[in-house]
Amino acid sequence: MSPLAEVLSSLASGSVEVIDLTAPLSADTPTLVLPEPFSNLIDFSIEEVSAYNEPGPYWKHHNIKTGEHIGTHIDAPIHWISGREGKDVSQLDPSRLVGPAVVLDFCAQAEADPDFLIEVEHLVAWQETHGAFPANAWLLFRTGWNQYDHDEQAFLNLDENGSHTPGFTAECARWIAEELDISGIGVETVGIDAGNAAALEPPFPMHYFLLGADKYGITSLKNLAKLPAHGAMIVVAPLPIVGGTGAPARVLALLGGAGA
Repeated sequence: MSPLAEVLSSLASGSVEVIDLTAPLSADTPTLVLPEPFSNLIDFSIEEVSAYNEPGPYWKHHNIKTGEHIGTHIDAPIHWISGREGKDVSQLDPSRLVGPAVVLDFCAQAEADPDFLIEVEHLVAWQETHGAFPANAWLLFRTGWNQYDHDEQAFLNLDENGSHTPGFTAECARWIAEELDISGIGVETVGIDAGNAAALEPPFPMHYFLLGADKYGITSLKNLAKLPAHGAMIVVAPLPIVGGTGAPARVLALLGGAGA
């Protein structure tokens, strides 16, 4: 049996489980809020065109309006100034949208400090315990933040000093981008940088280093608690918008028996 036939057989038998890592997309989906003078994207909305009635007697369909970076979405290299000569979302390499999923758990640290920043030493320690990150991997960072995705105020955690959500130091962002042979990273928060990453140098370092190195980022993930530290496979399926800097994405994980 070919490797692909084995996967298909395992899916049919249920010995490979498909776990949806995508947050439902609706008008209530929490979205990034940039301070003045910066402009914000429009929120997601849906408009009925017909519903088995005179405008369309046998069908129901809608128009949707949304910003590119709303809900669970992918950031393409051209989203950031450092990747401005890079790929748009329609040009992303399909082979890099499927790969090993590595889950790193920082729930305890984020619960103790919502401004917690992941450092290089945390990733080095993970590899010392579990082994090197596999080639083409997606590093998925679990902080427990998805528990707030039904509550915009808690999810964005805004006050007069900005947004307080976990992320990465500038050194860690650079190290991930330049030293690791991975396809991208995924987070449970609204963006791939910390809430107060504008204060780091460079500002928003994960965007700056990751996208500038032709790597990708996905946000607003769910159900990372259902995945093992390693052994699962991820499938990232964004809309291939020509010229798009990002796109809503369906993100799935395939998990074999006993999480192996």
